[in-house]
Amino acid sequence: MNALVINGPNLNMLGIREPDIYGRQTYDDLIKLCRAAGEREGFDAVDVYQSNHEGDLIDTIQQALGVYDGIVINPAAYTHTSVGILDALKAVQIPAVEVHISAVDERESFRQISYAGMACFDRVVGEGLTGYARALHILKEHLS
Repeated sequence: MNALVINGPNLNMLGIREPDIYGRQTYDDLIKLCRAAGEREGFDAVDVYQSNHEGDLIDTIQQALGVYDGIVINPAAYTHTSVGILDALKAVQIPAVEVHISAVDERESFRQISYAGMACFDRVVGEGLTGYARALHILKEHLS
């Protein structure tokens, strides 16, 4: 089984951007964590992708069809704005888990809507980078 971890805008700035909210670990740390967690869970491969551009994220979701068995997605700011990402997830029908580093439910009111989450079967929020490992575990359990 293969999994794809998709990250939206500004996640490439982990460790720099608002460390009190997102922590001091870097995006490279996140990539290593995802690959190690995927290996522990028994995935054949876990690929990690990040873009600051909505269309690139949509293209990546569409290109996942027939390649990946599951998706872990942190759409970041696009969580609250992108019907396009929601539609792409619905179109490919690949099982997906939404993940957020911060406790988005406890933050600004505009962060309470998750369009992408409407196409995901589960959600992990507020666990820092380790939430990705839990999301991969949830995905593996779902696929098994």
